[in-house]
Amino acid sequence: MTEPTPPPRRPLATFLRATPGTATDPEMPAASESVDTTPDADAPGMDAQTPAAGSADIPAADTETSADVPEVEPAVAEPEPAAPPASEPPVAAAPSFTRAPLPAPRTPRWQWGVVSGLVVLLVLQIMVADRANLAADAGSRPWVAGLCSVLRCSLPAWHEPSAFSMISRDVRPVPTQPGALQVQASFRNDARWAQAWPQLRLSLSDADGRVIGTGVFAPQDYLGPNGDAHSVLEPGQSAQIAFRVREPAASTVAFTFEFL
Repeated sequence: MTEPTPPPRRPLATFLRATPGTATDPEMPAASESVDTTPDADAPGMDAQTPAAGSADIPAADTETSADVPEVEPAVAEPEPAAPPASEPPVAAAPSFTRAPLPAPRTPRWQWGVVSGLVVLLVLQIMVADRANLAADAGSRPWVAGLCSVLRCSLPAWHEPSAFSMISRDVRPVPTQPGALQVQASFRNDARWAQAWPQLRLSLSDADGRVIGTGVFAPQDYLGPNGDAHSVLEPGQSAQIAFRVREPAASTVAFTFEFL
């Protein structure tokens, strides 16, 4: 009876052709494992002195097959593409109250000159329009008078009745005219400025001191047709007046004068 022949073993070149990392036959040992090529002396049908089939010329077979095996280049890890930079959130504008104030623009000097000129012109217009009231004040009259002398404007005469001083006065009956009284007076202007002729109030009283008659006389009444009622009395100038009035009662014994 003949013993069964064991299956032939694969040559070592077959293990060398397998590329590292690839799957091999589950019956084939891994390339990294050592393969025992020594014939088993106890194996049936094999002579201990006869080498196993394919075990001869192993180095030559290894040389021939190693030339056909392609070289495996080491894998180079490709650099990963850089991630795009994250877009920064838009910066919100600061509130207006936290911003630094902008420097104020400088005003040209000629504009200040124009403004000053307009202010002066406005003051002059007010003064000229209200010169009558301003001229009635002793404090403002001097510079108003100087302004009118430059601008050639008319200025009302100074009016200060208390500055007139009575120098002399006399009231007596007219001999040729019964019931008529002749009035004569002299007064002076003691004011600092020229004054227009004042109005004159005459009051008549009886023996008991009761006022029996009074009258106010304008300059044209006591100056007469030959006098200039529109003229003025200069400071320190004196004047004399004379006129007639009708006696209200025969009991007139006293009289008084007032300047208005």
